[in-house]
Order: sequence, then structure tokens, then C-alpha cells
Amino acid sequence: MTMARKNSVIAFHDDRMLAHAPDIEVPFLPGRMDDQIRLLLSGLGEPGVPWIYPEQPGRLVAIQQLLALQPVPDVQFETGMAATREQLARVHDSSHLDKLFRLRGENAWLDVDTTAVSPGSIDAAEVAAGSSIKAVEAVIRGRAESAFALVRPPGHHAESARARGFCLFNNVAVAAAHARQALGCARVMIIDWDAHHGNGTQEIFREDQDVLFFDIHRAAPFYPGSGHFLETGMRAGHGTNINVPVPADAGDAAYLKAFREILGPAAAWFKPDLILVSAGFDPHCHDLALNVSYEGFAAMTGIIQSLAKEHCDGRAVFVLEGGYNLISLSRGVRTVLQVLTGIEPPEPGLLGLAEVAAAVAFHAPHFTDSKSIVGGRPAPENRSRTPPSTTWHT
Repeated sequence: MTMARKNSVIAFHDDRMLAHAPDIEVPFLPGRMDDQIRLLLSGLGEPGVPWIYPEQPGRLVAIQQLLALQPVPDVQFETGMAATREQLARVHDSSHLDKLFRLRGENAWLDVDTTAVSPGSIDAAEVAAGSSIKAVEAVIRGRAESAFALVRPPGHHAESARARGFCLFNNVAVAAAHARQALGCARVMIIDWDAHHGNGTQEIFREDQDVLFFDIHRAAPFYPGSGHFLETGMRAGHGTNINVPVPADAGDAAYLKAFREILGPAAAWFKPDLILVSAGFDPHCHDLALNVSYEGFAAMTGIIQSLAKEHCDGRAVFVLEGGYNLISLSRGVRTVLQVLTGIEPPEPGLLGLAEVAAAVAFHAPHFTDSKSIVGGRPAPENRSRTPPSTTWHT
């Protein structure tokens, strides 16, 4: 196994994934039920703005455009590949694969939680899973220390026998299974920081003692409603499933406390050969669910990078999941790539403090003239309703 250059990063993307573009005009269900679902969906967006399928090609386009305008030095880009049926079948039942393959070239809704396909969706989903595999191969074979698979449709809601939550194949699970069965990794740790619980990843590996799954997410009843901290795995996998449900508006402090006080000790106990990250950017404060900042994503990436360097020669692979605000999604991805290339992550919560300190130094003398202070407050006779200094005006 070749040792990768420190902080070397490969990002994988493939325009074939843009072909996944579900048509919302295709009926959900026959008759009145379709009308009721459309009425419900129309209430999810802004008043007067028609509902569109949130997991849309513009997500990848926005990332590509930002990285073209503001490149991250030392990030190399490569195209992806399509996963084979054999690779997908490591985590998905044959019935699930047969059902999806029959929909190749079709427009259809798969279930009532709005998972849909268009004529190019199955091809796109195969490329998403295959690109995740290719990212793992690049890291395990020493071509890069870390990698980011910029893929869609996302995967962490897809269960072994069911597509759910915009997800067709479980990309990170397919990548983890490939690492173990084809690349010699005995233990794989999966970290999911998407705002939604990775129910599919949990279901696939809940009895597997060699895959540790850590998931921090917005608590039920937020979709998909699973992920209570008592869900710790089953049978041989008991204890290798770690859930951290948090309330709406939880932010950087909550996430970093979980990373430092739960994830860190868990990694030291588990000793992974590879770390995979289901990286969703919908926890960002501009998206729909939580209050994580760009600095928060940077800090989490820094912790994961440190754990990877400590336990598995720096081998970490990030796989894109959710994130539907195009600005926070693209900036979040760029932030992660910057940290992976070696830029020191800033401490969350400090943004703006230096500027405020400079403002304090400028303004404070105007309100603390020692000649007019009585008991810590200006004497009434010395107060003025006019600005104490004309230097404020431009």
C-alpha cells in the first residue's frame, strides 16, 4: 500500500450525474391522492413560489462554478465511474436492484416521500456510487491522502431494499463495502453529519461489528424520524451504531462537543482502517434544519482529519449527501476542501471579534472621558444629545 503525500486531495465529479432530473409533473399517485400530496408540497416552500424537486442538477453545477471561480490550490479533479451490479449488490437486495434497473429511461415516483427518477437517473445513481468507490480506491492505493466524491443523487437514506429521501443507491455504504471486500480494510468508520439521520446506512450495517456508524442529526420527528441514541446496533453490531440527535437550531458548539467527547473516544476504541464521511451541508444556518457555520464545517473536518492521521494514515473520504441552499452548499464544500489541503480551520464563534475589538478601541474613548464619570456613568450635567466627536461622520 503506497503512502500518499500529506494533505493531497482528489475531488471526483462526473457530468453524467446531471442527468438525474425528476419531472414533478409526473403524477405521484392516482386521482385525489396526487392532488393532496401536491397541495402539501406547495406549502413547504415560499408563498407563491411553486414547489420544485429539491435534489436538482443545480446542486453540482453550483459547486463546480464556485470551485472554478475560486479554486482550492492542490485539489486535483478526476472523473467518476459507474458502479457495477456486483458492487451495488454488496449492500442492496436483488429485488431492489431489479426494480430500479427496470426504471432506466423512465419518469416515475418511487414512494410517497417524494423519491423520483427521470430517464437519466439510474445511470446517474450508478455513477454516484461508482465515484464513491473510485474515491476510496484513490485513498487506499495511496494516490491521495483524502478524497471528496461530489455526487448526486445522495445515498444515506437508501436502505438495502428501498429507495428513500431522494436516495436510490447508498453511495457511502457501497464504498464502505468495497473497501472491506475488495481493498483489504478490516474496519471502516462512517461519520454522517447531514441534518437528516442516515437511516439507510444504519439499517445496512446495524449487525456489522466491523463498521462503526456515527450520526449527528436533527432529532425526530424531523425526517426520517429515526436516529434515537438508544439505537446502538443489533446482534454482533451492538455498540457500533452511535446516534446523536440534536434539537432544531443546534449549532457549532453542539456538533463539536459531540465530535470531541463521543466521536474521538469511539475512534480510539474502534481503530478504523478508513474513515468515510456522509457530508451533507443542510445543517448550515442558511439551509433548512440547523445552525452550523462554515467555520463549524471546517472545525469538524479538522477533527476528522486529525483522527484519520492518528488511526489510519490520514485516509479519509468525503461523500456528498444533502444541502439545498446552493450558496451554503458550494461554500461548505469549498471550506472542507481547504481544510483537507492543509489550511488551519478557524475556531468557530470567533468570526467578527477582531472587527468588534477595533470598533471598541475607536468608540470607547468617546464615552469614558474621566472628567465626566460619576460612579461609572456620565454625570447628568455633562451629558449631551449631540455626537461627542465629528470624526464619526464621513
